[in-house]
Amino acid sequence: MIFNPCNGKCTHEGTHCDGCGRSHDDIAKLNALLAGVVGYAADKKYENIEDFATAVGRSVLYKLQNPA
Repeated sequence: MIFNPCNGKCTHEGTHCDGCGRSHDDIAKLNALLAGVVGYAADKKYENIEDFATAVGRSVLYKLQNPA
């Protein structure tokens, strides 16, 4: 399966977004996951949010490429 990021042409009818093609369930779950990460960073009051976001992205990529 190929991940298609949001392209700003969101639709809410049916089971899938016409803009990105992802299911509305997938979009909702990813939004909830991201809200948790954002909430964590906000709670920590990180001043270097760009570094935090980059580190999270790199960590996800590393863990996917190197499963335990």
